[in-house]
Amino acid sequence: MPVDRHPMPEQPAGVRNKNFDEVALGYDLETAFAEAGRCLQCQNALCQTGCPVNIDIPRFIKNLREKDMASSIAVLKSKNSLPAVCGRVCPQESQCEEKCVLGRRGQPIAIGRLERFVADYAREQQLGLAPAAAAEEKNRGKVAIVGSGPAGLTVAGDLSRMGYGVTIFEALHEPGGVLMYGIPQFRLPKEIVQYEISQLKLLGVKIEVNMVIGRSYTIGELLEEEGFDAVFIGTGAGLPHFMNIPGENLNGVYSANEFLTRANLMRSYKFPFVATPLVVGKKAAVIGAGNVAVDAARTAKRLGADAVSIVYRRSEKEMPARNEEIEHAKEEGIVFHLLTYPVKIIGNDKGWATAMECVRMELGEPDASGRRSPKEIKNSNFLLDADTVIVAIGQGPNPLIPTTTKGMDANKRGNIIADENGRTTRDGVFAGGDIVTGAATVISAMGAGKAAAKSIHEYIMSKRANPDK
Repeated sequence: MPVDRHPMPEQPAGVRNKNFDEVALGYDLETAFAEAGRCLQCQNALCQTGCPVNIDIPRFIKNLREKDMASSIAVLKSKNSLPAVCGRVCPQESQCEEKCVLGRRGQPIAIGRLERFVADYAREQQLGLAPAAAAEEKNRGKVAIVGSGPAGLTVAGDLSRMGYGVTIFEALHEPGGVLMYGIPQFRLPKEIVQYEISQLKLLGVKIEVNMVIGRSYTIGELLEEEGFDAVFIGTGAGLPHFMNIPGENLNGVYSANEFLTRANLMRSYKFPFVATPLVVGKKAAVIGAGNVAVDAARTAKRLGADAVSIVYRRSEKEMPARNEEIEHAKEEGIVFHLLTYPVKIIGNDKGWATAMECVRMELGEPDASGRRSPKEIKNSNFLLDADTVIVAIGQGPNPLIPTTTKGMDANKRGNIIADENGRTTRDGVFAGGDIVTGAATVISAMGAGKAAAKSIHEYIMSKRANPDK
């Protein structure tokens, strides 16, 4: 049995930083079987405890190494409506793979890569097509889902399999939420997302796009006039935060949300074959150090910037982005200005950004997050050339739905208040994902969606059993 896991084939860094094709090329059949063969098939599978949607990881891997691909994808889909997505973007290194016992003395099983392989193989071979609900379970009720990101799609898949009529209302012109507008093509091809959504449609899920809930309908109207038994809100965190420093209104300054939406959803990387150009200068600077910041930096590089840098006030150890994405960015030529904090964006007389004034930082004692606090070094100001500045310091919830839904409470940050089962303070209204927790991971949102689907089912069944309650 090999100690080390099998590496993922990738495009060379000097090639991929000039195109939007997927960076990771995926295992071939032989490599996937070999990697699956490393699994110890633990009776007490700790890896499963690290999965927010509780996939039976040993069983899907066992089926894979026995070359029973239909059973392997069935195990995955019994818990996860989006396995090809999760196999690509989940932070397995801090979840399932972190728990793998092989990691104690060597390298853990490449669970995410195997999940991706099985999902891709099933798609190519048309295995594991979505099973419909049993006839006796149909027509259990109607559920409206607001938002078609990972939380909403998970709720839709689970409730459809239980026999509910599900309608998703999406504000944008394409479903998929952050999977479509936020994560770049080179990390998550949109064809993969669209295929996973097509599987939900086979279950009977209806999707209505260009529907802004809070304007087209209120939550109350969905419940009281449109005949829905329950509503799930999974609208994510799409309101960008800014630093509120001088110069943020200059031309050439973007929020990461706008920049990535124009690049991904509007497909500006295909300009002039699409009519949606995205102006990127020769020297781009991205403020922030999460996955969104790294995605924006790598996108700017691919769109033609000669020099791209990430500016972060702490050290690399505190960066919240996945290690794999940080290493990929370095390989592609992204420069990291660590312990650096912008205090001003400088422009020319035509209103375009030309540079950032920054200060050097040093780390002090840990703060409430457990990370060491950055402190400014006095008189350390310097200029960093940048004709494109992308602000990627986080995002919050859009206030439209909380402010138009009577009886549903939100906290001081604008996030909807919901319990661990997704129940909000308004009867019949559930919520989960980033709109509740703030920006987090795809798989965390899916975990919240699974809990909410179960809770919605119990709520509707209870209402039907006790209509006067």
